[in-house]
Amino acid sequence: MTTDLRSVCIFCAASPGGDPAYAEAAAEMGRLIAEAGLRLVYGGGSVGLMGVVARAARAAGGEVIGVIPGFLRYAEIPEAEVTKMHFVDSMHERKQMMFDLSDAFVSLPGGIGTLDETIEIMTWAQLGQHAKPVLLVDTLGYWSAFEKLLKNVVAEGFAKQSLPELYTVVPDPKSAIGTLLGRPAPDA
Repeated sequence: MTTDLRSVCIFCAASPGGDPAYAEAAAEMGRLIAEAGLRLVYGGGSVGLMGVVARAARAAGGEVIGVIPGFLRYAEIPEAEVTKMHFVDSMHERKQMMFDLSDAFVSLPGGIGTLDETIEIMTWAQLGQHAKPVLLVDTLGYWSAFEKLLKNVVAEGFAKQSLPELYTVVPDPKSAIGTLLGRPAPDA
């Protein structure tokens, strides 16, 4: 998908979700990013899927960059095993720094924070602020309701028919890495 891919930003939950499959996919995503020689950029927390993806990337020898607002230091508890942690003052600074440090974005399942990050990065693309890939990993069909909502946004005339071009839904982490690298997914 991109030839200059060095860093992948992961948007995901600060909670584990209700099914172990979410954490399994997060761990696989972190591991595959590291094995592909890519740097992981993420929200900096040690809790939920954020912690899972970061620890898996580090365990696989990857570089992990965390970005966390100081006010979340006790809620999301910064991951100790990162290559570098950036403390910022606000959520806006967090998103901007994550954007600046990343060549692509992958959204795993998550709550409204993940939805916010995903929609904002898609909005920036729609406004011509970047052309970086945005992928949604559809673990257990998580993103199907989101896609349905976006189709309705287009059908009701609130967005252009080109809206689906702003993102790519993939079934699993292997497909995400394969798509980002422009080749078939690596065998696990």
